[in-house]
Amino acid sequence: MARSLLLRRCLSHRRAGRAIVREHYGRPVHRARHAALAGAGCPARGRRARLVTIYAEVIGDPIAQSKSPAIHTFWLEKLGLDAEYRAHHVTTDGLAEYIAARREDTEWRGCNVTMPHKQAVLALVDRLEPLAKRVGAVNTIHRAKDGKLVGRNTDVAGFLEPLQQRLRKQHYFRMARVLGTGGAARAIVAGLSAEGFTLVLAGRDPEKARELLDELAEGEHHTAPLAHFAKATDFAFDDREGCCDLVVNASPLGMRGQPPLAFDWSHAPPGSIAYDIVTDPVETDFLKSAREAGFETIDGLSMLIGQAAAAFTHFFGEEPPRGHDDELRARLMA
Repeated sequence: MARSLLLRRCLSHRRAGRAIVREHYGRPVHRARHAALAGAGCPARGRRARLVTIYAEVIGDPIAQSKSPAIHTFWLEKLGLDAEYRAHHVTTDGLAEYIAARREDTEWRGCNVTMPHKQAVLALVDRLEPLAKRVGAVNTIHRAKDGKLVGRNTDVAGFLEPLQQRLRKQHYFRMARVLGTGGAARAIVAGLSAEGFTLVLAGRDPEKARELLDELAEGEHHTAPLAHFAKATDFAFDDREGCCDLVVNASPLGMRGQPPLAFDWSHAPPGSIAYDIVTDPVETDFLKSAREAGFETIDGLSMLIGQAAAAFTHFFGEEPPRGHDDELRARLMA
């Protein structure tokens, strides 16, 4: 009875199977070792519990839908690290204040950056890694050993990760139709261009698409209005044996709360791979229609987990335990 009371005092706001919630923060705090703490009870009387530990977080507007806390917390638990990963709502107007406050927080190890801040944070960090500077977008900020804030782009590595086995092969020709011209498209265009793909970049504004290609992609590439791909075509594709073809949704279309992406699969060469970076829902109409048309698919969790893995190492100094990816995906989709 005394032990039960002591545990309730120590973890008074914890519900079964949930992250610890601190009332004064008003948001969940994902703590990798809260289960172990519950089993061990509170520290002996006269000793202060260590309520603050190192942490990282994801910021954006909105942020409630982010799966990043679940991913990083899963890895922290597997490794038994005494660290936390949080989600923090940051508006555009509050971004500079957020960065300034975290600079002074010695427990903060960095953050992942999502919409709409990936470009705005460029001016708020102390230095940029070369890839982030080239892409013009930052999705990871971490505190270096010298205390400076470093802006990185792990979206490129995350996007390419599920394609690596294919990219190790030699191809006669590589082509990707990339749908969208926002921040995510910048990383995808830069990554695919470096891997030798000829690109067709489609957006509502073809001029914006052309500017993006001229900035980030070397070689001859093409643009098209996004609406072009909504209508069927009778184009006769040539022999695609030995080629690598991608169709990538790099836009928010198809995301929960957004209109669907209109794409007619007659525009995809035989043997194409359909890749959707949307993660909510994971099973998008774009991917469903691709499979119905006989194409292989890659979902947004693949990129999300890949980019998170690169960020995790910078935050916590450990490689994430990737041998548990199937278990992690099952948790994320539950």
